[in-house]
Amino acid sequence: MKLNKLIKNFRVIILIFFLIFAYITISPNFDTKGVAIKAVELNSSASLAGIENPGINIMPTQHEVIKSINGKIINNLQDYSQIIDSINESGTIRITTNKKEYAMLKTNDLGLTVSNVASSNIRKGLELAGGTRVLLQPNGTITDQERNDLIDVMHNRLNVYGLSDIKIKASNDLLGNKYILVELAGATEQEVRDLIEKQGVFEAKIGNETVFSGGKRDIKFVCRNDGACSGVRECIPSGSEEYCKFEFAITLSEAAAQRQADVTSKIALKTTDSGQQVLEKQLDLYLDEKLLDSLNIASDLKGKAVTQIAISGPGIAKTRDEAINIALANMNKLQTILITGSLPYKLNIVKIDTISPILGAAFTKNTIFIFFLSILGVSAIIFIRYRKIKISASMIIIIISEIIITLGVAAFLKQNLDLAAIAGIIAAVGTGVDDQIVIADEISRKESYFNWKDRMKKAFFVIFSAYAATVAAMIPLFKAGAGLLTGFALITIIGVSIGVFITRPAFGAILEILMEE
Repeated sequence: MKLNKLIKNFRVIILIFFLIFAYITISPNFDTKGVAIKAVELNSSASLAGIENPGINIMPTQHEVIKSINGKIINNLQDYSQIIDSINESGTIRITTNKKEYAMLKTNDLGLTVSNVASSNIRKGLELAGGTRVLLQPNGTITDQERNDLIDVMHNRLNVYGLSDIKIKASNDLLGNKYILVELAGATEQEVRDLIEKQGVFEAKIGNETVFSGGKRDIKFVCRNDGACSGVRECIPSGSEEYCKFEFAITLSEAAAQRQADVTSKIALKTTDSGQQVLEKQLDLYLDEKLLDSLNIASDLKGKAVTQIAISGPGIAKTRDEAINIALANMNKLQTILITGSLPYKLNIVKIDTISPILGAAFTKNTIFIFFLSILGVSAIIFIRYRKIKISASMIIIIISEIIITLGVAAFLKQNLDLAAIAGIIAAVGTGVDDQIVIADEISRKESYFNWKDRMKKAFFVIFSAYAATVAAMIPLFKAGAGLLTGFALITIIGVSIGVFITRPAFGAILEILMEE
């Protein structure tokens, strides 16, 4: 009889509706075998084979999943790496995903960024997933629109470089200072510094005259992931070190080619020691005002508007393998800057935090363990307080429901679950326990001159007062600490709002029905 009343109660129906909503948005995934495709580099082997870039706004469980490669089952990242490494260069790769099958030739880099398959749509923040968080401040005074333009350029640069799970957002502090907050999963601190801290101004000069610079205005095409027009071309000993030279082709705009033709038409010729005729001045390549390389200009290019040229640079280390890796890394950075152009403003790193994926996994386990202990502790205290299993069980069910709905809303809003957000959930649940105790105390009172509605009105007056005070306290935190506490403030407000408008009314209705004699 009481069960029928519970199911038909309007407040309980609302609670059930939101629990179903939370389950759908969280979308727990029990098949986590394989690896998820997180990003596909433009013009890479994978891209040319038809694998599409999933983009940055897709839900974690909606990523395309690689199930097998050349018929070999993929269970995790280790299986993926071992199978890819075992395939010979230029060998055929057949990738089978949960959507279709793709065929491609193996190159130095397939252009795929992969990760473990997500077990739900809950987005793990930096502390849980590992990665790097950077708080940046543009040098000088800029407008909101200029900051938005800067964020667009940064998104482009980081995407082109192949980093996945990129989150870049504007942030202000209470004093009105403008910041940019960047979170990158799977990126090292040095990679972030190289790509963000440096403005990335690329210039090609002949003498003191700039003939072309990085960016779409002068650069129409940059060869990447194609051994025919990019790669390490030679390695030679240089004293106690190895010197490896990378080279890749680019296509200049007609205007840039004409500028180069105008400058070279005025330069005299000379003969090198090897008997080759070249121009007296070289094409000097500068990155952030530092000389990267100097290239001879053949005599037959004098005064000609040539759009196809080659860019080169070094990689120097004690061993040849290290020198090759450094050369490839330097080439990748330079290609990225040539494609995206320089950042319009210099950025100062205010704060940088790096957490390893291993430490992130430990945080996740500890978080689940702490939640479990918290619920056990609350259960024991509530039972000791009321000595009634009906009240204790109802409170625990509501606490768990509150957590599930809060996680569902966070997943729906694509909000990262980091330590600040977890603290917000704990704060909201703690407030919820206090409110439920107020409701339980009012309903359990023996005075006959108070009916149930009057008791609930008294309880909810206290609850709404506490709710208003909590929300008012959270609002300043959206800008405090340059936005680093936004997750805590947002999740706390979401949690207490869910409690006040969904779970507390349902709890009152449940107690009213269960306490009927």
